[in-house]
Amino acid sequence: MSQSQSHDHCQCHRQKHRHRRWLVVGSLIVVVGLGSTLWRGAIGQDRPGTDRTASQAAETAIPPVVDPEAVSHAKSLSRAFRAVAKAVQPTVVKITTSTKPQRMGSSRGMPQGNPFKGTPFEDFFGEGDMPGFQFRHPPIPRRQGVGSGVIIDPKGIILTNNHVVDGADEVTIELPNGEVYKAVEIKTDEQTDLAVVMIEPDEPLPAATMGDSDQMEIGDWVLAIGNQFGLEGTVTAGIISGKERSLAPNRRAELLQTDAAINPGNSGGPLVNLDGHVIGISTAIASTNGGYQGVGFAIPINLAKWVTAQLIESGQVRRAYLGVEIREVDAQLATELGVRPGEGVAVERIFPDTPAAAAGFQADDIIRTFAGHSVTNPRELQEAVERSQPGTKQRVDIVRNGKPETLSVVVKPLPKDFGTARGPSLRHGRGEDTPGYTSDDLGLDVDDLTEELAEKLGYEGFAGVVITGVDVDGIAATAGISEGMLILKVGSKVVKSVADFEAAMKGESLEEGILLLIRAKDSNRFIVLQAS
Repeated sequence: MSQSQSHDHCQCHRQKHRHRRWLVVGSLIVVVGLGSTLWRGAIGQDRPGTDRTASQAAETAIPPVVDPEAVSHAKSLSRAFRAVAKAVQPTVVKITTSTKPQRMGSSRGMPQGNPFKGTPFEDFFGEGDMPGFQFRHPPIPRRQGVGSGVIIDPKGIILTNNHVVDGADEVTIELPNGEVYKAVEIKTDEQTDLAVVMIEPDEPLPAATMGDSDQMEIGDWVLAIGNQFGLEGTVTAGIISGKERSLAPNRRAELLQTDAAINPGNSGGPLVNLDGHVIGISTAIASTNGGYQGVGFAIPINLAKWVTAQLIESGQVRRAYLGVEIREVDAQLATELGVRPGEGVAVERIFPDTPAAAAGFQADDIIRTFAGHSVTNPRELQEAVERSQPGTKQRVDIVRNGKPETLSVVVKPLPKDFGTARGPSLRHGRGEDTPGYTSDDLGLDVDDLTEELAEKLGYEGFAGVVITGVDVDGIAATAGISEGMLILKVGSKVVKSVADFEAAMKGESLEEGILLLIRAKDSNRFIVLQAS
């Protein structure tokens, strides 16, 4: 074979191979195309017998259910939450408290020496402690707690709850940037559950802006920020669920109620509005299991500002007082006194040697305004009086016997034990001569009216039984009965002694209602006791 023939043969051979490769590739394309057609048919596209185009399929597809306007509003609220959190979180601190471990031993009243002295085992041991043993209680370990606080002054002044720092030997403040400081000074007010903690930072700190809690209304959005379960800077959202709530630990505060999640560790943290202003300090929750159940409470910031200013200035809160026992004017009392329900606050009792006694207040006076502030319930009057400057003269508008009058009273500093003890107790020793009577159903104690009590309470010339104790959660207290009142009648029966009272009560029923004629100071009135 010549060289040219050999060349033609190789070329022909290569062409045959190329022809085979194209056949293989063509076969693959056919297979792939067929598979694609079968696949589209399997999922309902391009099925045999249909000529729907892709655009037609898109036109008949179910569109997503979206309301652009609603989504826009939701995103606006989300942006507001985000902005508030970003602005306030740098001002919220973590507060860690600890108490030193305590060891109870002989120095705390435990007996020293041989514990078996005077027993048959005395001879087994000498006068000292038992060898190798110390008769002491095990030590009480160091206790730690975690709460929250909010920086209210760049110099290092932090607002929190009293119960967060109460009883602590050491208080540590951790800033959001991780810096840690020891508290150098702590000032507290137990009656509002507020505390001011001071640190000495290396440079000015970011401080929160105080808002106006009086402007908050039910339904307003709020965010709670704190260290829930120790998780720093946790933010939860909710609304103001209620106002003017009262809780026993906060005797001097009407609280804001919120459904923003508040849990252990939130105490002392801020409750803020959508402007990023602090309008409350988280303080408590209502719960059956110790965790969040939708009901939380915060101290209004307007009260906190007043308390904080005094704590910073003098280390204590100076409150003014009148010296009266008051009650809300409900429908029943309003009818009796000839006023409208909620029109002022009714005076039930005037304590001796108090500003109210000096000003001439009388039982059944209706206080309508104090120092220019209208009052519709006892808490409003209490706050208006307490925030007055002690030693100043204040105008009080009242209704007495259906006629408007004006009194002037010089308020004085509130004694420490006033409002808790409510004056000297009227209970006296009950022996055979003064048996007394206690009614658990009514929630009150009564005693015979002695000459001493009659002179002390101003009941000379009257006969009846004096109320010497009232259960704050009982039916009597709910109806407005208080210690020091005199019961003249039970129903239509005159009572002159405890024996008379006990006998008269036997024919009465709480379900049907028990009518009492009561005297308090200078007037008589009827009160109905009835089981709810």
